[in-house]
Amino acid sequence: MVLMAKLVCHSHLLLLIIVFLSVHPSSQRQQHTQSQTLLKIQQLLNYPSALTSFSHRSNTTDFCKIEPTPSLTLSCYEGNITQLHIIGNNGFPPLPRDFSADYFFATLVGLRSLKVLSLVSLGLWGPMPASIGHLSSLEILNVSTNYLSGTVPLQLSYLRNLQTLILDHNKFTGQVPAWLSSLPVLAVLSLKNNMLNGSLPYSLASLQTLRVLCLSSNFLSGDVPDLRNLTNLQVFDLEDNYFGPHFPSMPSKLVTLVLRKNKFRSGIQTALGSCYQLQKLDISLNGFVGPFLSSWLLLPSIKYLDIAGNKLTGFLFKNMTCNSELAFVNLSSNLLSGDMPACLKKDSKSRVVLYSGNCLADEDQKQHPSYLCHNEALAVQIPPPSEEKHRRTYGKQVVASSAVGGIVGAIAVVGLAFMAAKKFYSEQNTKTPQTRLIADRVSAVNTAKLLSDAKYISDTMKLGASLPAYRTFALEELQEATHNFDDSTLLGEGSHGQIYRGKLPDGTFVAIRGLKMRKRQSPQVYTHLLEQISKLRHSHLVSALGHCLECHPDDSGVSRIFLIFEFVPNGTLRGCISEGPPGQKLTWPQRIIAAIGVAKGIQFLHTGIVPGVKSNNLRIKNVLLDHDLHVKISSYNLPLLAESRGTMGTTVSYPAPKGSIQARASHECKNDVYDIGVILLEIILGRPIMFQNEVGVLKDLLQVSLTTDDTGRRSIVDPAVHKECSNESLKTMMEICVRCLSKEPTDRPSVDDILWNLQFAAQVQDSVREDYLSHQGSPVSSSHQV
Repeated sequence: MVLMAKLVCHSHLLLLIIVFLSVHPSSQRQQHTQSQTLLKIQQLLNYPSALTSFSHRSNTTDFCKIEPTPSLTLSCYEGNITQLHIIGNNGFPPLPRDFSADYFFATLVGLRSLKVLSLVSLGLWGPMPASIGHLSSLEILNVSTNYLSGTVPLQLSYLRNLQTLILDHNKFTGQVPAWLSSLPVLAVLSLKNNMLNGSLPYSLASLQTLRVLCLSSNFLSGDVPDLRNLTNLQVFDLEDNYFGPHFPSMPSKLVTLVLRKNKFRSGIQTALGSCYQLQKLDISLNGFVGPFLSSWLLLPSIKYLDIAGNKLTGFLFKNMTCNSELAFVNLSSNLLSGDMPACLKKDSKSRVVLYSGNCLADEDQKQHPSYLCHNEALAVQIPPPSEEKHRRTYGKQVVASSAVGGIVGAIAVVGLAFMAAKKFYSEQNTKTPQTRLIADRVSAVNTAKLLSDAKYISDTMKLGASLPAYRTFALEELQEATHNFDDSTLLGEGSHGQIYRGKLPDGTFVAIRGLKMRKRQSPQVYTHLLEQISKLRHSHLVSALGHCLECHPDDSGVSRIFLIFEFVPNGTLRGCISEGPPGQKLTWPQRIIAAIGVAKGIQFLHTGIVPGVKSNNLRIKNVLLDHDLHVKISSYNLPLLAESRGTMGTTVSYPAPKGSIQARASHECKNDVYDIGVILLEIILGRPIMFQNEVGVLKDLLQVSLTTDDTGRRSIVDPAVHKECSNESLKTMMEICVRCLSKEPTDRPSVDDILWNLQFAAQVQDSVREDYLSHQGSPVSSSHQV
């Protein structure tokens, strides 16, 4: 009996073991798959030091015990990985040349229980593959700040649990997909800083779960669909696109509404007064017309109001009331008259209020004569519905000034009458209506051609709006301006000819560059080159104002071309960083702003006209500063310079790769990126870099300092600023500088990427700036605007 009992007991135990093994092999296989997936991810990302903790783990349970770091967070539930956050900062090498996005995302499918996936700033490139649709449990997907391209893949629509989709700062193209409306619980959709185009699909109006919709910095256009049914929408950001002309119909629960820098031209006919939760309203840099409503200042939750750069009219009174919580108000560059409300002037230390460029009685900020706003207000009244369709044709018109076969100087109609009045109101105010009439008669076909010539044509118009129209100068004008090219007016002489300082009859100082032509050719030969030069007008370039052709008297062939540029009087960027006395050096925030200006100037040269101007041999000594410490690039690859040397074509600093035109163009762009890196190096270290072999040594110094602590990093920074720069701002500047100086051009960032990092550095610096100044006992001084 005892023996029988033992046999039964053993058989039961054996049965339990068999049952256990039959139940759990799938669980064990799942854990093994997850472990192998993480190790494969480490390999595909080129074994970054931030993921070294992966190498010491043998199973998923061990992986789930990894402590979170700024670069890695891993969460588990019941032994399954549910969250994976990998953020590329320090310790992430460039991806291998054979990196495959297809293989990488296919590997991620091994994490079947994944609900949250963040892959940020890892340098991922290529189209997002269809395998993303196999991560069926995903609720949050963030792949921002990479180089993912192509259209947004349809397979994302398979993720029925997706609540948050963030694809910011990539290279996605095509239209915003209509199938997004099929995601039943989508609450956050952010597609900022991509290359999306076309109009928004009307199906977006059915996404009733949506709370955040951010589409800024794309190439989207057309009228915005009626979104009043999106009753949960709180954040709506369309900044820096081409939407318009009509003001969109919005839901009433918005907290943030940003329509800045678009093509809106109509009156604001929506009931903003019903937006009781609205805290931020930014409709600046459009062409809105009609009355400014004082009720906007009284919205119950409003804290930020920016209407600058429109054509809003109205009369302000001192006794108007406003919300006491308003922290920022910008009414600049409209058509407002009357007196500044006293409520906006209260608590001036805690509130920023800007209102220049109107016709207000207040003299604290520059205003225009009252009749200017009156005349303009009459000209920009909201057209009746019967005229609206006709006027839309001219929504993007520019003024073309023809010289020598069609030199084009373009400015936006929005700023046209204002510029004309600003320049001539004291002498010939009657010319303003005539100028507007000329604009109204511009051919729609020519307008379309001009707009297609430049991806950033609207920026060109706005940023060049303070410049006079490009024109042809007579040789006698230049001789009079320079006292017949007297040696006392000579500013310099180089391989491209002499540069003189001249003074025009209206008192304007100009720089005149004379280029001797090696071959005698007719003026018509230079028409296209001069047309290109006429388009190089940007706030961060020393822009061309016109030209003059000097011809041989015998055959009328061009012997010399004079290019007339704006004169920038305040020295070089190097003089304010590495060569000037300590008391006159730029502060850290000013240096970041200067770097942003340089990057924006190069960005315009690459993309602002077609074809772009690349391989500009950028040097810090050729970056000038005006009276407001506003940077302007003075020496860039002007199309005529090659002709003056007798060689047509573009100068390239490094051997261009064989292959497609696009590959060569990309390579030439990366030459300028390297030059930006050298300038950033000098900005950070505060010492002049005179020889090319210094760059590699100093780059290595920066790279080593990035692996040390805050004290180690600051020890190599210019002593004039090392105390005031925040840790995160300094690290960001150093990191992007090192990337710009990569030996391989393909490893260097794009100019857009540089801009994003510099603007981030400025943003994090601003957050600590007031604390720093208060510790120093200095009053807070405002930085100039980039």
